[in-house]
Amino acid sequence: MSTAGTHESTVGAAIRARKDAGSGALIGYLPVGFPDLATSIDAAVALVENGVDVIELGLPYSDPVMDGPVIQAATQRALAEGFRLRDGFEAVRQITARVDAPVLVMTYWNPVVQYGVDRFADDLSAAGGAGLITPDLIPDEAADWIAASDRAGLDRVFLAAPSSSPARLEQAVAASRGFVYAVSTMGITGARADVDAAARGLLERLRTAGAEHACVGVGVSTAEQVREILGYADGAIVGSALVSALANGGVPEVARTAAALAAGTKVN
Repeated sequence: MSTAGTHESTVGAAIRARKDAGSGALIGYLPVGFPDLATSIDAAVALVENGVDVIELGLPYSDPVMDGPVIQAATQRALAEGFRLRDGFEAVRQITARVDAPVLVMTYWNPVVQYGVDRFADDLSAAGGAGLITPDLIPDEAADWIAASDRAGLDRVFLAAPSSSPARLEQAVAASRGFVYAVSTMGITGARADVDAAARGLLERLRTAGAEHACVGVGVSTAEQVREILGYADGAIVGSALVSALANGGVPEVARTAAALAAGTKVN
């Protein structure tokens, strides 16, 4: 029995449109406030203008245990520059005013609890956000968020890993709305030369568990990897490669990198 409620998922609709076109979705991650708030907003807009279908906007956090070194460095810089949680809502508001792509916020759970779960859901919805990706929240501890997101009409994306038990995968599928986030490798994130074969097996298991949409993240950095992933998944999630581009070449380099990755979504 799904707990996903009756709200139409804006993220699910975006993924379905790309699948109906014979391809799959490109999901791009950038942290809010890196290197500063205005630039991070411009960079997120540039993603969409260059072929990214869904934005994953990371909220900087003081203890980012699941992030690789590139993303950690960026989020620490954002915190040093004075990032506050309200900046996340402001970024969502400005991005959604400029582009139509859905914006998911990726956040560790503690800041949401500190802010107030219902208040967070209301403020994210008011800003035009599509929902949350919650990497350190498991479905059987998410009752407050499931209730708040159902009430506010927000998507919720839970993670699934190759090590997840069948019962845990079924929980993630039932509780998620938008897509299930398939983590293709064990451990922290970061671009690498080839995407782990464990992702294929995980996707098969998620389909068996009833997942409508499952997207693969962690270590995706080339158009070839995007194309390979879209051969068996509904979306490819890119993070570190885009953050590196922003760090090294600003918004123009983010735009160029996004366009290069989006070539992997083109149907031959």
